[in-house]
Amino acid sequence: MKPRPLRIFSDICRIILATTFIVSGFTKVIDPWGTAIKINEYLSIYGFEYLEPGSMAFSIWLCGAEFMMGCMLLFKVRIRLISIFALASMCFFTLLTLLSATWIPVEDCGCFGEALKLTPWQTFFKNLVLLPMAWVVWYRYRPDRVFAFRPLEIVLTLFFFSLAMGLGTFCYRHLPLIDFLPYKVGVDIREAMHAAASEPVGASETVLVYRNRTTGEEREFSLDDPEWQDAEQWEWVDTRTDAPLPAVEPLIGEFALRDAEGDATERILTTRGRLYMICVTAFDKIPRGCERRLGRLVRAAEAEGAEVVCLTPEPLDGVTWHSFDGSAAVRCYNIDATVLKTMLRAATGLVVLDDGVIAAKKNCRDIRP
Repeated sequence: MKPRPLRIFSDICRIILATTFIVSGFTKVIDPWGTAIKINEYLSIYGFEYLEPGSMAFSIWLCGAEFMMGCMLLFKVRIRLISIFALASMCFFTLLTLLSATWIPVEDCGCFGEALKLTPWQTFFKNLVLLPMAWVVWYRYRPDRVFAFRPLEIVLTLFFFSLAMGLGTFCYRHLPLIDFLPYKVGVDIREAMHAAASEPVGASETVLVYRNRTTGEEREFSLDDPEWQDAEQWEWVDTRTDAPLPAVEPLIGEFALRDAEGDATERILTTRGRLYMICVTAFDKIPRGCERRLGRLVRAAEAEGAEVVCLTPEPLDGVTWHSFDGSAAVRCYNIDATVLKTMLRAATGLVVLDDGVIAAKKNCRDIRP
């Protein structure tokens, strides 16, 4: 390639690569809880369970680094060094997604968080497209010095680092800036749960394939078409049945609340007026400040005349009641741990329902009764 065409092509590759890194990093860094869950899944698959305690910190760092790398590629900040990191990361993740697609398959790569679901094979082919682009960018800037930085580049590097890590830390301490999950504010849980699976598209149809004895042309007929019955003109070849498309299952099909007295899902979701659902992953790990805020919430709800329940994946011994900071006892129900993490990205927090519709979701740090 001549120098000018190479520059134009490398700039196109750089912009595409940067945009992908920014979108991928942003959708994950604003949901560090979800990314940590996906990292734990990979650690479990590859036998590194002992690293799971550090998955949250690694989640923020990894996604923040990807977002930061995209910003630096886009604005050509420390481009020689970043091009090396981009090429190395694309090589690593292309190999990882190939292993995930062939050796130990996973359902979803998690490369765009909950915003966009891609299968491992789709991710692998995406990486196959991006990998040569990363090589082109590296090749374009390979003559530059790796550790020659201008003062402006140092300032921008610190800014992008602070932005990426600050964004991840903020969303960890509060909630994702954008909720891509099924339990969004405004969703009627009961309606979504009981939404009938959509009817199959079309109906089963039997198709007859016959060959014209004179011309050799094959043609398809329906059962009620009398033309195929002319045995002198048509010779049978095949019969097949076109099945309808499968039904679409409801998105929130696994939401269930139980205790020693049985299933309480319907009663909770049909409660009229306001209902506060306190979500607790582990009672012994509730911070003292959070305990006090929850206690004030229960007392405020009591004065308001609203019902309060507690949802937890922890085993319950019979019908269980729990008092938060000396408040009135709140009845506890079991919920699946995965469903709880899907509904609320926090160790302890609150989901508010108005007539069964999600009105608000809060991390415990943000509860202000």
